Amino acid sequence: MEQIRFIDLFAGIGGIRMGFERAGAKCVWSNDYNKNCEITYNENFGPGEMVVKDIREIESAVIPDFDILVGGFPCQPFSIAGVSKKNALGKPHGFEDKTQGTLFHEIVRILKERKPDAYFLENVKNLENHDKGRTFTVIQESLEELGYSFYHQTINAKSLVPQNRERIFMVGFRDRRINFKFPPIPELNPKIADILEKDVPDKYTLTNHMWEYLQRYAEKHRAKGNGFGFGLVDFNGCARTLSARYYKDGSEILIPQESRNPRRLTPRECARLQGFPDSFKIPVSDTQAYKQFGNSVAVPVIEILANAVVKTLQERPQRVEPYMIQHKLL
Repeated sequence: MEQIRFIDLFAGIGGIRMGFERAGAKCVWSNDYNKNCEITYNENFGPGEMVVKDIREIESAVIPDFDILVGGFPCQPFSIAGVSKKNALGKPHGFEDKTQGTLFHEIVRILKERKPDAYFLENVKNLENHDKGRTFTVIQESLEELGYSFYHQTINAKSLVPQNRERIFMVGFRDRRINFKFPPIPELNPKIADILEKDVPDKYTLTNHMWEYLQRYAEKHRAKGNGFGFGLVDFNGCARTLSARYYKDGSEILIPQESRNPRRLTPRECARLQGFPDSFKIPVSDTQAYKQFGNSVAVPVIEILANAVVKTLQERPQRVEPYMIQHKLL
């Protein structure tokens, strides 16, 4: 059976790539614009694996042949001003116009020009409600206008990693005969205690100044009836969502310590929280590592979904080519 090929857009540190490779697919091209991500990505997947350049400056013709476009693209508001102007002038337009100036537009552009068999996209949960739902509508209509189907589902990774992390996933196929179903996610429900290191350096323990500040901040918001504040974890439960801002104070996920101030997670623990194996190398500073893992994906979720997408493509019905029936002249 021919190996399914994919390209890794907005690749970050390769969480989506790892999931698809575990599903048996082959990555043929990767792109991101972040130099620090490049260091981590190339350290783990090989020198020169990532093309570090603004995707808007890359011609789709330079990308090798591929079957699936995958990517966790940034969420941006879509302006309809240009479309309104075209309507006023009586000029035709498509949904592609609504995405102009956004990075999602680059996904539309590459799909339109290269016509791969499928796409797999990931984003934050509230993408569905962004700009009163208009953003999500434009995304769906843009993809369907290109001839692709559109399936989506919000999945919480906490059944596979000890973190409350809800993300929306979008999948579509050029062959509209394909009826895709998101696979069930096993309820493993791991605990925070499962990912903690035993010997943690003192530098990860909060200073008295920081710990007092976080307590005052939380108390101020409690008095106002808000839910803002730090998050001390339950060792037998799951953590809050790891975010890219974790490097600032670690407040959303703090580990209690006996007779000491709480501590923040180590970068290795952040990697484990996202389902990365301990063999995954972390060659950057703690600050950059926190940003990278906070922006990444829960790898075990990607692997399950990738298996379903790859299997669907491998088992798709074969197209029947049109043919001419020739009659003999008598």
